[in-house]
Amino acid sequence: MKIKKLSANAKKVIVLCSMVALLIVTGTLNFVLNDKITQSGNDGNTVTTAETFFTSCRAERETARAEEFALLDAILSSDTSTEELIASANEKKLELIDVIERELVLEGLVKAQGFEDAVVTMSEDNINVVVSQSELTSEQVAGILSVILSETDYNATQVVVVPYSEE
Repeated sequence: MKIKKLSANAKKVIVLCSMVALLIVTGTLNFVLNDKITQSGNDGNTVTTAETFFTSCRAERETARAEEFALLDAILSSDTSTEELIASANEKKLELIDVIERELVLEGLVKAQGFEDAVVTMSEDNINVVVSQSELTSEQVAGILSVILSETDYNATQVVVVPYSEE
């Protein structure tokens, strides 16, 4: 019996489907494992729901990004990738690195305004800022908005500021 050789497109589809499946499995495992996080820290102090929420958000974001980088690396290392596809994958990797750096800077600047913790997520259309505070005053929102607008190209209508409390 002869085994038929797969076409270049079929190989790409198989690689991409495998990576998507891996992303789904990783996300599911991350969700399940985060649910099983013990509520006490190493020093015996109780970990609050807010701390778990912010830690979980960061872990999920890092997992998703790692999967995106793995997909892009698969494209870059594939023998069947065209020059155009490789250039596009390299460009996307650079964009992701830029977003990661900008989110970290923004989180630090928001925390510098007196918030215990913050998570910033950026997409093409908007930027979300979640801060560890049960309620926000208009001055606090204005301060966060000022930081975001001064450090990014987003406009005020693209920025969503959300308070988070463990209640």
